[in-house]
Amino acid sequence: MAIVYDKLLALKIPDVERSYTERDPIFYALSLGLGQDPVNADELPFVYEEHTKVLPTFPVVAAQPGFWARELDTGIDWVKVVHGEHDLVLHSPMPARGTVRSHTRVVEVIDKGPGKGALVISQRKLNDKASGELYATITQTTFCRGDGGFGGPPRAAPEPHALPTRTPDAVCDLVTRPEMALFYRLNADMNPLHADPAIAKAAGFPRPILHGLATFGVSGHAILKTLCGYDPGRFRSMAVRFSAPVYPGETIRTEIWRDGIVVSFRARVIERDIVVLNNGRAKIDE
Repeated sequence: MAIVYDKLLALKIPDVERSYTERDPIFYALSLGLGQDPVNADELPFVYEEHTKVLPTFPVVAAQPGFWARELDTGIDWVKVVHGEHDLVLHSPMPARGTVRSHTRVVEVIDKGPGKGALVISQRKLNDKASGELYATITQTTFCRGDGGFGGPPRAAPEPHALPTRTPDAVCDLVTRPEMALFYRLNADMNPLHADPAIAKAAGFPRPILHGLATFGVSGHAILKTLCGYDPGRFRSMAVRFSAPVYPGETIRTEIWRDGIVVSFRARVIERDIVVLNNGRAKIDE
């Protein structure tokens, strides 16, 4: 099989409907490491059922469409795909319980050339089922390493957000727990790469790695803590490029630059001094 440009753009990805209660955003927050300090009054509302607050990055795991690149007739060599970039735009805060519907479509396919892979850009709209209110727009770039040269029309890949050259305005260190991947996978992504040492080793890793979207969530927590005073209503958007995996138990340092409502950031693992999220851009309310 191979990618057929027009066919992939016209792909019908089934809509997904999910009902959730306070347990779901609470578990999501716990799976990202919130609640480690039992007397932290700022984090308690995200991990406790009384007046529950929802982390602004929770929409990334709500009503996910599954691994459609493998499950549908896409022509994608799904064994060789990796998560390239993720962009979350928040239109309205999600309540602590409700029923949501998500609609996903492929919005662009970029042929990087033979041996260079392809980029498949998909977009997911997350709405309240009853009112139709739009909660979030989530855009994902998937790097399909085995699919370059399929003959798509010439397209330039989007330029990454440029980080400031000055010293970061703030730094936030958050420790990941050794079992974090085992918890996080129960949100939506049951890929055994994040649980089974034998499968991780076969994929070239010494042990199971943390989900990219878990690293995304940890840096989202860092921005929420550092710049928003744990007020999720001030958090408007967040976009990153994934650059390296994290091993559960490592410390993620989010380096932050603020220019008005625009926040630039990157994340590195302190223990290995390696950048794991790059070219990050977020928006927050003043």
